[in-house]
Amino acid sequence: MKLFIASFLLVVFTSCKPEATLKAKHISNVEIITLLEDSLLNVRALEIDANGFGSFASSNGEIGGISKNGFEEKTSLSFQLKHDTIVPNFRAVAVTNNAGFALGISSPALLYKINKDSLKLVYKENHPKAFYDSIDFWNDLEGIAIGDPTDDCLSIVITRDGGGSWEKLSCDDLPKAKDGEAAFAASDTNIKIVGDNTWVATGGKASRIMHSPDKGRTWTVYDTPIVQGKSTTGIYSIDFYDENNGFAIGGDYTKPNDTIANKIRTTDGGKTWQVVANAEGPGYRSCVQYVPNKQGQELVAVGFKGIDYSSDAGASWTHLSDASFYTIRLLNDSIAYAAGNGRISKLIFR
Repeated sequence: MKLFIASFLLVVFTSCKPEATLKAKHISNVEIITLLEDSLLNVRALEIDANGFGSFASSNGEIGGISKNGFEEKTSLSFQLKHDTIVPNFRAVAVTNNAGFALGISSPALLYKINKDSLKLVYKENHPKAFYDSIDFWNDLEGIAIGDPTDDCLSIVITRDGGGSWEKLSCDDLPKAKDGEAAFAASDTNIKIVGDNTWVATGGKASRIMHSPDKGRTWTVYDTPIVQGKSTTGIYSIDFYDENNGFAIGGDYTKPNDTIANKIRTTDGGKTWQVVANAEGPGYRSCVQYVPNKQGQELVAVGFKGIDYSSDAGASWTHLSDASFYTIRLLNDSIAYAAGNGRISKLIFR
């Protein structure tokens, strides 16, 4: 236990000077450096702070960190969590300035808080339909986690005390879910926060965007034109560059080469969405992220079919690699970390 807490806190509390952002031209290729490789490793939950320190959690209850010794990354699994005999399937992590959080998917849904001196189970939900997908924080005190409906709305739990306690919102205060509407625990990118604004992407037979302008107190829902209608279709990942410009990607993971209506863009804060790169560009992808400091023009998407890049806000795409990843986080415009089935890697874009 001491080894686990020490390793995780190295990630949460250590700081150093960020690596310099390279003033590069448009990305044309990617170098992939494997940091951790294990045939039993399966990671969809990954977070990187501004200094390049990271945390990850696996489908087998493992927690780990990416730390640095000089310029050399040190990536390791630190601890495997168990709740009684249950090994959590972690698909989401979050890090504040004071603590780290790891969220398991299915019943009992388990949310752990890790701080300087302790590891604590702070939320547990026993329900046959419980399935949590993503977690994020507005600040060090206020955070949100989302999951599939257990009643007639999406499951949303909120903390206002730094993650010490969590309260599930009533369906009376949330938009009603449509038949077959849920969310995908594919890359921990169902939630995007910019300031007080929060966007949540749903998927399945209906795939929509929920928006809150006030840190989860009130909600509006908007339709999208992304492919939907089956349990495997819809939005798998969402990102916003600012309060107006956002992008979502997904498709149907059972038909990963299909490129019809699987990429959508908004310029009005999520109220309306337009299909882009229709019938071209990448097919199903599980994660999309804006490249920092590029005015919302550059995007990187990953999935088990490879890595793709856009320099024109998603209108066209370049396939960079067939390397398989589930999720990615960009440190700056040239360095990212990605995780998937069997490995965690550092990506250098050039």
